[in-house]
Amino acid sequence: MPKPILKWAGGKRQILAQIRGHFPPEEDINSYHEPFFGGGAIFFRETHKDTASINDVNTRLMNFYEIVRERPGELIEILSGFDHPESEPDTSRPYSKQSESGDKIDNYYYQQRELFNRRPRDLAFDEVEEAALLLYLNRTCFNGLYRENQSGEFNVPCGSYTNPDWVQESRIKKASKALKGVEIYNEDFSYIIDQAKEGDLVYCDPPYDPNGEASTFSEYSSGAFGKEEQERLRDVALKLNDKGVNVVISNAPSVGEIYQAFNEDGFRVSRVGAKRSINSDGESRGEVKEVIITNAIEMRERDTHLTEYTF
Repeated sequence: MPKPILKWAGGKRQILAQIRGHFPPEEDINSYHEPFFGGGAIFFRETHKDTASINDVNTRLMNFYEIVRERPGELIEILSGFDHPESEPDTSRPYSKQSESGDKIDNYYYQQRELFNRRPRDLAFDEVEEAALLLYLNRTCFNGLYRENQSGEFNVPCGSYTNPDWVQESRIKKASKALKGVEIYNEDFSYIIDQAKEGDLVYCDPPYDPNGEASTFSEYSSGAFGKEEQERLRDVALKLNDKGVNVVISNAPSVGEIYQAFNEDGFRVSRVGAKRSINSDGESRGEVKEVIITNAIEMRERDTHLTEYTF
C-alpha cells in the first residue's frame, strides 16, 4: 500500500478512518477527485479507483507528483546523490558561499534551499531536479513545514536530524504506480465543477481558517485562502451537489457555519478530533477540532462514532 512521500501541514493520517467513514461505499463511486492534494494522505491510503484527478495551486508540488508518476527512477537517482544537510556546501555548484542576497551559506541544506528558490529563473531548469530539491528540503527542514514568503520563496530553516531519509525510494515507487492514469492539475480548485460527474466523489481539504480552532500553518503558497475563498469553495460544493456529485470537506469548525443554511440541500456537519504534528510552535501541537462537511447520505456510523455538530 502506498504511503505519503511528503510531510505536509494539515495532513489527515490521524483521522483517516473518520473521513473514510463519510465516503459512500467504494462500489458506488465512479471517479475520485482531490482539488487540494497536499501530501495526499487520503488518496494514497484509500483510493483504488481506475480514474481520478488530483490538483493543487502549488506549482512545484504538482510538478513533484508528475515526476513521481512519470520518472521515478530519475528522481531517486538524483536524491541518492544529495549530501547530509549539515555537510559542507558543494563548491562545484552555485551558492556554495553566499546567497543571492549576500547572506552566508552555512551548510549544504541552505545551499540546496537557495538553489530551489532560484531555479525558476535558471535557463537550465530541470523539472526532475526541482522535484528532488522539494523532497530533500521537505525531509530535512524544520518540522517538515512547507512555507513560502510573499515573494514565493521557500524560507523554512534547517531541521535537526541524525539520519534523515530524503530518498524515500520505496514510497516513490509505490506512489508512482498509484498515480498511473491519474490526471494531475495545477489549477484553481473550481476546475472540479467541469471535471466531476454524477456519482463521483470529491474530497476537499483546503487551507484552514487562520482564526479557527483547527488552524495550522496555511501559508503553503504565497497566496491567501481567506473567508472569500472559503465561501467560494462552499459555492463550488453546492454546484457539485446539484450535479449529483458526492462531496466531503474537512475544515476548521469556524467554517462549518457557512454551510449551516444548506442543511436542506443535504449537507451535514460533524465534529472530529485530530492530532497535529506539524506546527511552528511545539507547544501548540496536540489535539485540535475539525469538522467534516458532506452531502453523502450513506454514513458509516459504526466507523466514525460522530455526533452532528450544532452551531
